[in-house]
Amino acid sequence: MKHVSVLPNILTLANAGCGLLAISKAIDALASGDDPTRFASLLEMSCWLVLIAGVLDGLDGRIARMTDSFSDFGAQLDSFADAITFGVAPAMVAKVLLERHALVHPRVHFLAAAAFALMAVLRLARFNLESDHDEESHRGFRGLPSPAAAGTIVAMILMFLSLGGGIEVASGEATPVGKGVQYLPEWLRVGLTDSLLPAILLALPAIGLLMVSRIPYRHMATYFGGQRTRFQVLVKVVFISGGLYLAPVPVLLGTGTLYIVSGLVTHLRKSNEPKS
Repeated sequence: MKHVSVLPNILTLANAGCGLLAISKAIDALASGDDPTRFASLLEMSCWLVLIAGVLDGLDGRIARMTDSFSDFGAQLDSFADAITFGVAPAMVAKVLLERHALVHPRVHFLAAAAFALMAVLRLARFNLESDHDEESHRGFRGLPSPAAAGTIVAMILMFLSLGGGIEVASGEATPVGKGVQYLPEWLRVGLTDSLLPAILLALPAIGLLMVSRIPYRHMATYFGGQRTRFQVLVKVVFISGGLYLAPVPVLLGTGTLYIVSGLVTHLRKSNEPKS
């Protein structure tokens, strides 16, 4: 089984590699000068690298538990990789976007990005101390998981780039989302685009605080399990896959937002329940 136990760690290192490459592409975007198309393309690549790393992060832990090859070394390596990919990388990408458009003072951009990255590090350190290796302990989380937090931030950035018209092109033709954006009135498109920049700035510390909160969040995989039949799971996968194919950015942003809100609603509901 030794050759199998190496696989989760390889996936974890690939996760970290995606995070480092995302940071590199974000730096390249900042140095792209006055070319808005190149800037949007490089920043889009950074965002997708973070999202790909999220898939790898889900696979490494799942494979480790399936093959009974979970180890303390793997857990520590996973947290170091997540700190880079889901803490530093999305914060850097967001800061580059905010700096490019000079939303407010650069120090404010840095503080917002640093708040997100540092909260991710604190959240991962706490997770290492409180988490066990068994499957049951990974069905839920205390605080927003860092991959979901990072995914929501980069989805917001992708939505900003989509509304700007710089990335919704494939083979020289506008994608379905790109065509939909073209039908929006100019004042609405510009208003939505401009509102996303301050939203990203505020989301960085707000989502950072959710990561270190005690608000319970379910594991994303549990939404496909439970009492549902395999047939129902397959139906859901088909529709989600279709949505991702047609409009990946809105679907990802909507999924991240709903996931964050679901934890808040559950927490408020339990807080308002009468104590026996």
